[in-house]
Amino acid sequence: MPQWWHTVWPCRSSCENPLKKPIPMDTQKEIKETLKSIGNMDRRHFVKIMAAAGLATAAGTGTAAAATSSAKGKIVVVGGGAAGISTAAKLLRRLENPDITIIDPSDLHYYQPGFTLIAGGVYGADDVYKKQSDCIPDGAKWIKDSVIEVDPEKNKVVTSKNGTIDYDFLVLAPGLQINWGGVEGISREKLGEGDAYCIYDHQGAIRTWDGMQKFARNGGRGIYTDTYTKHKCGGAPKKICMLTEHLSRKYGTREKLDFNFYTAAKELYDVPFFTKRLLEIYKERNIPVSTHVKLKGIDSSSKTAYFIKEIADKDNPSKSKVVETKEQYDFIHFLPPMTAPDFIKKSGLSIEKGKTAPEGWAAVDKQTLVHPKHKNIIVLGDASALPTSKTSAAIRKQYPIAAENLISIMEGKEPSEKYDGYAACPIITDYGHVLMCEFDYAKEPKISFPLSLFDMSKESRLAWFLKVYMLKPIYFYGMLNGLI
Repeated sequence: MPQWWHTVWPCRSSCENPLKKPIPMDTQKEIKETLKSIGNMDRRHFVKIMAAAGLATAAGTGTAAAATSSAKGKIVVVGGGAAGISTAAKLLRRLENPDITIIDPSDLHYYQPGFTLIAGGVYGADDVYKKQSDCIPDGAKWIKDSVIEVDPEKNKVVTSKNGTIDYDFLVLAPGLQINWGGVEGISREKLGEGDAYCIYDHQGAIRTWDGMQKFARNGGRGIYTDTYTKHKCGGAPKKICMLTEHLSRKYGTREKLDFNFYTAAKELYDVPFFTKRLLEIYKERNIPVSTHVKLKGIDSSSKTAYFIKEIADKDNPSKSKVVETKEQYDFIHFLPPMTAPDFIKKSGLSIEKGKTAPEGWAAVDKQTLVHPKHKNIIVLGDASALPTSKTSAAIRKQYPIAAENLISIMEGKEPSEKYDGYAACPIITDYGHVLMCEFDYAKEPKISFPLSLFDMSKESRLAWFLKVYMLKPIYFYGMLNGLI
């Protein structure tokens, strides 16, 4: 390991935190160069560095690996994203005679947290994906197809091209559905036209970087929105807003830009421990935040955004009324509404009550990740109704529990592993700093080591290094291999 490793990851028992002292410039340079190499490492080097860092057991490289299970049954995994592949890889490591089929139509596997970094000019366009065939774990059968129906009563899934497939046990992890038509006047294919952008798409992220630079140089009115449904990575629109603002300062054009952030929620962020600092940052940078505002549509030809806003009724303060407004923009970053895939909505597996019921999220026990009605179905990832953020960091904590509890069910036992709702959202606040938001179901901070050595109520440069250089190899070579 390089000399700086013990500075960045000191022994927890150390009586003094060396990171409270300034890190010499030479050491900073070494850290940056080493971490860049880490970001481009292959699986062999990932396993090596995990072992050297004392994470051999967590990475599956030590001798303390869990015993294999002789449980049998045909397992079908719907979804070849972070949740589906990670769970399948874990099951393959734990079962003596696994029978696992993954159904997913994608040719490429995207590291979606990297889309923000593409949009911010930190990553290149090709830095966030691998061939799906290289990500499917050895030992699993891959059916390259789309699921169009699930029949939980008959233990069957129906695919678009390969007909009906039976299962004994089902892992439901298809991800969510981005409903591009939910914003009038715009589509996925038109991203970038009329300076309307969205980074929840690979090509959209690429185009956003072009638009971001133009806006930061030329100035004008910028509008940033989230959406009114539950959505993946709630921090992403905030990141793009703050990155653009910092970019304008780097260009020396900040006085030419007007920033405006609109949220459909009642607050900027729903984890109070971190919300305080985010609001401070927005105030410091003169970015006003408007709540209870929904984006209805965009006319890209006239660069006009149409909103629906809830305002208090003066005659009856306990009630609100809805008004429609429109605003001109020079740059807009928006989020379309998101739901569970249509086939889940039609399957009878969705939640039936609550504010988000119309969105169709798959019902699930929030601790065991087992479907409440169909005990041979495990649900995790973005398609689930789990009351936590939809992020890959959350999935990293979900999938080992999902795999172990499925094995218990296959063995005729009650599932005993419990998920506490852990999720993380590394919110980029500028080029070089990240507010690492980690929390659980109770919306309480759940700070992980080594970040626990810092005051994580504030943005951190170490968290930036982690976000930019470490998380991608952890994802591709740790998570997707069922190792960490």
